[in-house]
Amino acid sequence: MAGKETTAPSSMRIYFRLLSYVRPYIGIFALSILGFLIFAATQPMLAGMLKFFVDGLHNPDAPLFPWAPWGWLRDLKMLYAVPLLMVLIAAWQGVGSFLGNYYIAKVSLSLVHDLRVALFNNLLTLPNRYFDSHNSGHLISRITFNVTMVTGAATDAIKVVIREGMTVVFLFIALLWMNWKLTLVMVAILPVIALMVTSASRKFRKQSKKIQVAMGDVTHVSSETIQGFRVVRSFGGEAYERERFYEVSSSNTKKNLTMNKTSAVYTPTLQLVIFSAMAVLLYLVLLLRGDASVGDLVAYISMAASLPKPIRQLSEVSSTIQKGVAGAESIFEQLDEKPEVDLGTVERERVQGRLEVQNLSFTYPGSDKRVLNDLSFSVEPGQMVALVGRSGSGKSTLANLIPRFYDHSEGKILLDGVDVQDYRLINLRKHISLVTQQVNLFNDSVLNNIAYGDLASKPRAAVEKAADDAFAREFIDRLPHGFETEVGENGVMLSGGQRQRLAIARALLKDAPVLILDEATSALDTESERHIQGALEKVMEGRTTLVIAHRLSTIEAADLILVMDQGHIVERGSHEELIALNGYYARLHAKQFADDEPADQPVEDGVGESA
Repeated sequence: MAGKETTAPSSMRIYFRLLSYVRPYIGIFALSILGFLIFAATQPMLAGMLKFFVDGLHNPDAPLFPWAPWGWLRDLKMLYAVPLLMVLIAAWQGVGSFLGNYYIAKVSLSLVHDLRVALFNNLLTLPNRYFDSHNSGHLISRITFNVTMVTGAATDAIKVVIREGMTVVFLFIALLWMNWKLTLVMVAILPVIALMVTSASRKFRKQSKKIQVAMGDVTHVSSETIQGFRVVRSFGGEAYERERFYEVSSSNTKKNLTMNKTSAVYTPTLQLVIFSAMAVLLYLVLLLRGDASVGDLVAYISMAASLPKPIRQLSEVSSTIQKGVAGAESIFEQLDEKPEVDLGTVERERVQGRLEVQNLSFTYPGSDKRVLNDLSFSVEPGQMVALVGRSGSGKSTLANLIPRFYDHSEGKILLDGVDVQDYRLINLRKHISLVTQQVNLFNDSVLNNIAYGDLASKPRAAVEKAADDAFAREFIDRLPHGFETEVGENGVMLSGGQRQRLAIARALLKDAPVLILDEATSALDTESERHIQGALEKVMEGRTTLVIAHRLSTIEAADLILVMDQGHIVERGSHEELIALNGYYARLHAKQFADDEPADQPVEDGVGESA
């Protein structure tokens, strides 16, 4: 525990790092500071005008500036000068207020934009294990809610610190100039205020961290329920989700209420301390008024009475800063995460596709259980290799290691004789097309979903051909706007089979030398699968293809079938060789054939209604 405390960054260090993002906007930031200085300087001026007003009550025709070097200024009577100066000072204050508020807002919004872009861009570079250990709700909350809290620290806090801070400074200087003995009485309360602010700051930061986590939970539960609404409705999960959301929302409410309670107690307590000092000051003014004029005393009391408000706002800014610091801390935690390791230097325009796996073993980060154990096999360009076996046998893990979604540390994976770890990541993935069982589509047109990313520059004819080859053209042409039809969030407007075919079309359009199909035909009906199998046979020519399939009928034509169980290759050979071996594959094949038989038999016998 002590170690954690020593390594935890201090509030000041985090805050100064946050302010370093202001550096590109230093010009407009300086302009906003100038505006706040103008605003702060007018506060004692307005209070000082009361002196002239009160003194002018006895003799309104008296000159305001009898010591002025210019005659016209010496002749200016209080009757006209005081109202005129009040208007001019107010106008000057307005100029300062505009400059300060507008340009600090500009800096703040630019800062928030930069942080959001930095966070999002950083997400695109992080390794898979980071997404495995962080749920999407908290990652989204960091980009939205946490960055908003940083806005308060970067805008409101700075505005208050500069504007109210300089107001206190200017008022204090004016008070010292008018009566330094009385003013020193107010200094006595500063240590008390400092102690209260420090104590409250620690509480605010701790509570802000808890609020962030609670808000992440709210986002997470909302996101999961929205994305899985079909499952929720199908299995009657409404009551469970209501309860789950109620709990996380209540937790968030309680944590916010705790922070508000701290603030609600802190503010009036501080105000009581400040006004107690004011009471002492008023007593001393009445006791030691001396030969000061009524105008002097009114101006002095007015300036002293103006101090509590900016002092209170300065003390309250601590909570805003601590919220921002807590938000910035979580943001910098992500930004400090190391990106995907990419030490490769090899780049090739196009590879032939020879794939070799030598003594490959793999354990997921943070786990002790080996998922793959000493795998070895080779695939020649143009060959099709199939991986079969029970769920959890390591098939998909192997498929994820080839494009380096995870880095292996034992054994080798060679592509054209070069270890995949020696390729630059972007170049390695350029040579591999991947279609998984879990299809991800974007809320965009069919065309943009097929021609996604690097494929956006492909000609329209190539996109349409890929759709033809994936047997997707027949349903695309029936859509309201054809290739321009929007598919909805994650392709919600399409069936599972249609989404899968778009994913296959995307992989075919990439035309990579290595094609990985991880249960790519699992969501297809028999007719679609038959057409796609024919298309895949055509596109597999001259391309290394790795197929993971539960339906053994789809991989009977594979050049090599690897049977996996608990991370080991337990059998290898062609379909005919493995059937003749009468081992694990033969039993799996026989069992699947037996399972499929009843589904077809009733249709042939005309007794389908009895099922």
